[in-house]
Amino acid sequence: MSPYIFTTLLLTLGLGTTMTFASSHWLLAWMGLEINTLAIIPLMSKNHHPRAIEATTKYFLAQATAAATLMFASVTNAWITGQWNIDQMTHPLPTTMITLALALKLGLAPLHTWLPEVLQGLDLTTGLILATWQKLAPFALLLQIHPNNSAPLILLGLASTLIGGWGGLNQTQLRKILAYSSIAHLGWMVLVLQFSPQLTMLTLLIYITMTLSTFMAFKFNEATNINSLACSWAKAPLLTSLTPLLLLSLAGLPPLTGFAPKWLIIQELSKQDLALTATVAALSALLSLYFYLRLSYAMTMTMAPNNLIYTTPWRLPTHQTTMPMATALTISLLLLPLTPATMTILPL
Repeated sequence: MSPYIFTTLLLTLGLGTTMTFASSHWLLAWMGLEINTLAIIPLMSKNHHPRAIEATTKYFLAQATAAATLMFASVTNAWITGQWNIDQMTHPLPTTMITLALALKLGLAPLHTWLPEVLQGLDLTTGLILATWQKLAPFALLLQIHPNNSAPLILLGLASTLIGGWGGLNQTQLRKILAYSSIAHLGWMVLVLQFSPQLTMLTLLIYITMTLSTFMAFKFNEATNINSLACSWAKAPLLTSLTPLLLLSLAGLPPLTGFAPKWLIIQELSKQDLALTATVAALSALLSLYFYLRLSYAMTMTMAPNNLIYTTPWRLPTHQTTMPMATALTISLLLLPLTPATMTILPL
């Protein structure tokens, strides 16, 4: 792909997300989401591989369905209430439809089935964009909707945490595992969305940082399945020793950064008299912990068979940029002690 076309598509991707951020009218927000979708489709299919084309087609159909539902719900709301403003969603029917449409765009369970298949067909760089940047615009709309009944969001969140943990147990492909990890993390964010939007945004930012580190670590090692992780020691010994800590941070274990959002979300759910919901969410995190430990074991405790002629690649010069990965990795591992300062800045 030409660098000029690639730059244009990335700028258009940013334009669509920014338009959705800045919109208070449903029609403009819908236009931003459509620009976003149309900009990423050429990026997804740039490899011209049948698997990438299949993933692009599935993504387009899922996003088109969500966009059509979103437009129908916003028109219905305008017909019933006479309001096009995003923060004027008062009728329960269009509010529920828009919530489900945004859940389909995000990949929340039970509307998640497209996400693992699509992510599996993409390269790691485009998959990173899909798993991080593409979540921002739908979340910006979800944060502006104030439904009178929080039960649908809680059910979507619980289903996502459970299915996100359960679905990743029998996977061997790293991209599918990261897709189910994304579903589980989105479930945690949606659980607390109605009670503390600031906490949802904090969780989203930490999730994006950790996912960025994970994708870049796998890309540096050129790993796409669990078996290929066994060669990590020969490629990057230092990164291989830090990546299991990153995976445990994604799982939410102390004293790593990923523990902070789960701890704060469970605390907030307990304050809202949702102790049973918090308990189920905490237990569902054990499912995710299993496949993160599985990846950690495959990366650090196993080694691929090699012979004496094999030259360890870490001795050879690398041309990959490592500064963004190092910065994101540091934030993903060492931010937990700053949680009290974060709670002071944000009105959590």
